[in-house]
Amino acid sequence: MVTQEADLMRALHDEHAPALWAYALALTNGDRGRAEDVVQETLLRAWRHPEVLARSSGSARGWLLTVARRITIDEWRSSVRHPEVVTDSPPEPPSHDETDAALQAWLVADGLQRLSSAHRDVIVECYYRGHTTAEAARRLGVPDGTVKSRLHYALTSLRLVLQEMGVEDD
Repeated sequence: MVTQEADLMRALHDEHAPALWAYALALTNGDRGRAEDVVQETLLRAWRHPEVLARSSGSARGWLLTVARRITIDEWRSSVRHPEVVTDSPPEPPSHDETDAALQAWLVADGLQRLSSAHRDVIVECYYRGHTTAEAARRLGVPDGTVKSRLHYALTSLRLVLQEMGVEDD
């Protein structure tokens, strides 16, 4: 039975493939890739419906051409509802909303106010003014090692203060 269906399918293909290909090419406005997909899907549907294989030559061709037309129409309807847009760049440039940065700066500033002045001073000197620990030590009038340890404990304290304020670590 399987070889009989395979023989019928091969005969159906040999007899109708050129006409089906030409029709699919016309339906897709000459798009060879889409036409190949239409022909392949049409023949797959014919294989899934063995009753088509046993039809007379004219009846089978009519069925194949109708299926190819319906496949093309379904594809067209789908692309009309959901058009595919291919582009190298998004349609709108990304917005540079500063709201998150402003909110984050406000939270950190509020957190800094809750630290001791010694801890706040080393964070401001090293992170906001961009000084090295040696420069910060000179400006604050303390040894370099003191700035390093204060900076460590200041950042730990700031992290805890921010957590208490409801800010989550990323």
